[in-house]
Amino acid sequence: MAGASAAKPSRRKANIADERLYDRELEDLPPELRWREWMLRIEAVIFASAEPVSRETLARVVGKDCSIDLLIDDLREELISRPYELVSVAGGWQHRTRPRFAETIRASSTPTGGGAAALSEFEAMVLMAVGYFQPVTRSELSKIFGREVSRDTIANLRGAGFIGSGPRSPTPGAPYSYVTTLHFLSAFGMRTLRDLPNIEALEDAGLLVRDTVQDPRGDSQVDDADEDAG
Repeated sequence: MAGASAAKPSRRKANIADERLYDRELEDLPPELRWREWMLRIEAVIFASAEPVSRETLARVVGKDCSIDLLIDDLREELISRPYELVSVAGGWQHRTRPRFAETIRASSTPTGGGAAALSEFEAMVLMAVGYFQPVTRSELSKIFGREVSRDTIANLRGAGFIGSGPRSPTPGAPYSYVTTLHFLSAFGMRTLRDLPNIEALEDAGLLVRDTVQDPRGDSQVDDADEDAG
């Protein structure tokens, strides 16, 4: 045990040493080549990641005074003629195939990674309710739909990574509430919960009947979602 404890500071020192050895600034390169190398580094990190990459992560591989936003803008410009693009989702950036090629990819029957897991119609409706009313308990969800939202439904949404546990409710028994996750934002191509369609848009599309979905806490209908996912 003592040996294991002693190894931890050594690993931390090694990580610090690696960071010092990694040349972020590239001061020996001309400005044009330095910028180009930073662009390639950013693209490589995003390409290698299965999840959206945060600004903080990208900042580790470029100069301290480098603008991540300008690098992303230049990369997007380079990808204009490509079938994929850089998109801002879930507080970071990710490579995504352009929507106009979705039918082509489906026709090819090529297995794809990421995206939204297949949900039943009711599971999708429950997920939508969590998105709008979070943090919300299972009992409150049941009140919204006028029928029980089973533990299996919650378990399926948790298993797909779309929801997680939120704060305990102040109601008797202090049940857990549920909130959406960053994976929820990523899977549905949203930067924040403010990208959720408003209630009126869902009604116009025939996806929601306002009278059937009420705030379980007796508040007015939610028109704007919170800024961040849980």
